[in-house]
Amino acid sequence: MKKVFVFDTAVCNGCYNCQIACKDEHVANDWTPYAKPQPETGQFWLKLHETVRGTVPKVKVAYRAHLCQHCDNAACIANCPVEDAIYRRDDGLVIINPEKCTGCKSCVDSCPYDAIYYNADLNIAQKCTGCAHLLDRGWKEPRCVDACPTLALKMLDESEVSNIKKKAEILQPDLKAGPRVYYLNLPKRFIAGTVYDPAEKEVLVGAVCSLVNLDSQEVFTTETDGFGDFWFEGMKVGTFSLKISKDGKTREITSISTEKDVNLGDIPLA
Repeated sequence: MKKVFVFDTAVCNGCYNCQIACKDEHVANDWTPYAKPQPETGQFWLKLHETVRGTVPKVKVAYRAHLCQHCDNAACIANCPVEDAIYRRDDGLVIINPEKCTGCKSCVDSCPYDAIYYNADLNIAQKCTGCAHLLDRGWKEPRCVDACPTLALKMLDESEVSNIKKKAEILQPDLKAGPRVYYLNLPKRFIAGTVYDPAEKEVLVGAVCSLVNLDSQEVFTTETDGFGDFWFEGMKVGTFSLKISKDGKTREITSISTEKDVNLGDIPLA
């Protein structure tokens, strides 16, 4: 049965257990013919990427596990000049055979996800193996998955993820690489701010905020919370206009670009 990884950004709390477990499993351990030891420094076969979005005080932090995507149309396999030096197992995992690799770095250069490393000391290419050495010994999941306390990272049989695929995303889908790592809840753009009454010097609770995507004409509506804050999340990259109203008072803000996450700051409703 072919395997896939599923990572849920909304569930990850940034503990880095997955990254640490990967190092613990592979540094100083020789798992030939699956992999030679991973160097102590310079390589992260699984690396947790941190993204800080917005500006103080409207800030959000998201984490994403980055590893070999074990692509169905793997560029590393296609560009390797040595027969069977890189191969795909029946379970879908892509493996670099350390005994056949010649260190030519063709796979390193061709991987669109920058997930393959060159080990100069051993003159071989190295990357995530999906802990195939453990799976073949009866483990149900690799060390990174086993170490995840929030179940943000999972390895599942492909037959189990048909519903997940409908909601998930893959990295760089335009490449048609067929990656076997699916991501849930990858962060999109947000627009946020705080509405207040300048005369009363108090935040306004329950102010109606109506946001219009000027490209698609989609309309999104919310109200300010107990702190006078409003958040529009999951926005596409584009241009928006915002109308805020409360007790007959209105304020309009036009040409809001979501090339980056937007903190509109403190907004007076006079």
